[in-house]
Amino acid sequence: MSIKLFKTPRFLRWIFPRRTWGFSRKKNAVYLTFDDGPQEFITPWVLDLLKEKKIQATFFCVGNNIINQPEIVTRIKLEGHIIANHSMNHENGLKTNSKAYFNSIESVGVMLDNNLFRPPYGRLSSFQSILLSKKYKIIMWSWLSYDFDRAVSIEKILQKAKTQIEGGDIIVFHDNIKTFDRLQLLLPEVIEIIKSKNLSFELIRL
Repeated sequence: MSIKLFKTPRFLRWIFPRRTWGFSRKKNAVYLTFDDGPQEFITPWVLDLLKEKKIQATFFCVGNNIINQPEIVTRIKLEGHIIANHSMNHENGLKTNSKAYFNSIESVGVMLDNNLFRPPYGRLSSFQSILLSKKYKIIMWSWLSYDFDRAVSIEKILQKAKTQIEGGDIIVFHDNIKTFDRLQLLLPEVIEIIKSKNLSFELIRL
């Protein structure tokens, strides 16, 4: 059984310095992010909850979903959230020809007003990272929710949130169909855990 690292080891910041893994622990804030949307029913549910809790978040969106869900995209923007780049078709950089990978990212980049990019699966080569970092801010994460992994119980995820989340963390959830039932249970609870630590929520702006 593989080890589940909710908290990203800090040494990765030294190994991959062109990627943003989190912010200073002195920050009294966390950075809530969502990957893979926007998707019908799911992203609006997330937006309803964020609106209720007065929280803003950064949505790393797949280009084809941006094209297919224009009304949700408009709502995300109007409610003060950020839409960022997650490639056109959720390509794995390590399994994709670099030219095709760059073209995918550029195709989404022209739709957006920022240069934030998160590689799907967190996978890209050193060569891809070097070239992309000349134009994009590569945003990784420091706390992964494992909302997508049914081998990890809801109880364990919440326990890790209580003991591990701290100021400066970039937190990842997924607004897609595979995670929705777990997301509905996890997200409200994790938000309350974060608030109980007297941490605020901020947008990623670089």
